[in-house]
Amino acid sequence: MASGEGEAPRAFLIAGPTASGKSALALMLADRLGGTVINADSMQVYDTLRILTARPSPQDEAAVPHRLYGHVPLTRAYSVGAWLADVRAALAEAAAAGRPAIIVGGTGLYFKALTGGLPPMPDIPEAVRGEVRRRLELEGSAALHAELAVLDPQSARRINVSDPQRIVRALEVAVATGRPLSEWQREPALPLLPPAPSVLRLVLWPDREAVRARIDARVGAMLAAGALDEVRAAMAMDLDPSLPGYRAHGLRPFMAHLRGELPLQEAAERTRAETRQYAKRQFTWFRHQMPDWERLDPDRAADRLAAVPP
Repeated sequence: MASGEGEAPRAFLIAGPTASGKSALALMLADRLGGTVINADSMQVYDTLRILTARPSPQDEAAVPHRLYGHVPLTRAYSVGAWLADVRAALAEAAAAGRPAIIVGGTGLYFKALTGGLPPMPDIPEAVRGEVRRRLELEGSAALHAELAVLDPQSARRINVSDPQRIVRALEVAVATGRPLSEWQREPALPLLPPAPSVLRLVLWPDREAVRARIDARVGAMLAAGALDEVRAAMAMDLDPSLPGYRAHGLRPFMAHLRGELPLQEAAERTRAETRQYAKRQFTWFRHQMPDWERLDPDRAADRLAAVPP
């Protein structure tokens, strides 16, 4: 990403598993360098669920500029392509203000797209999107997968019949454009932030047991802070279960509790379990997809970044 004069702005990419201390580290760095914190977490983009998705507090957001937090309605589908368009604007804004960009989050695909690029994807008309999602509800994912196998056999082979979100996305593209998603994905991709000396890429790599303990404690703290009120607000929206935001950790178990289907303790334990599983998948992604990023123990991260000149 270049500024108006062509020189690349300084950027810090801080990835890591959930509950590894990324947000606190980004806040510290932004405060010291006069930077802008930019979100790279696919759940923290949504409104309504500040507590449940562990978004920065209002006090933290007021302390330094934060971008792309809570800016997407929970009722809306949001993709990595949409995030790339938003982050391009956020990077340009930071560069124009002379602020280093501090991009922080746990969504590996966002970082991969940012540093490796994504093929161009078409905009899908709302009429097509609504019709495909209506058919999913009426006909089920198996019927849509069978249609996808005719329109885009390559994507159908890659996508499991039990993955309705990806089926819907591929079918939307094929119906809206008359061109298979697999063809769109073969288009050349240009990264916004290619590897460069001006871009520092870090992955926080905490002890696994420490992450488990922090996840367990975080769920209790979320409940004490009012997470169930957020879940009630989400339930009042009558969300489509295929929406990405519906996958926020804890949302389904706590909905089940509020419907009288689960005791609160069991809903909390299910939330802990699914969050632990997610952290495990994050470790695997970072190990295999980001092997050339600098790994950093969170306890030494502040000292490492203190060496960065202001």
